[in-house]
Amino acid sequence: MDDEKIKVHTETDQILEVVVTSKKADAIWILLGEGIHNVKCKLSPARNGLAYVGSLMGREIIYPRSVKQVQADIARQNQEPDIRVRR
Repeated sequence: MDDEKIKVHTETDQILEVVVTSKKADAIWILLGEGIHNVKCKLSPARNGLAYVGSLMGREIIYPRSVKQVQADIARQNQEPDIRVRR
């Protein structure tokens, strides 16, 4: 199973690739790191709805996609047919 990955920006303009554990229009849950050293974070829509923001270990994280774009992504993922091999 392939994990969905997104790129988020930090307050110091770093770009990090993180794993998405849950994605809904009102919140995106991500994992940063691997194994026992991972940290879970909730990204919530900003007040203007143009990005998702969260705090991870005291640092701000930004996912620069609007709520409408994320809703479209979720709808697109739900419409894709599951390709399963039957034996």
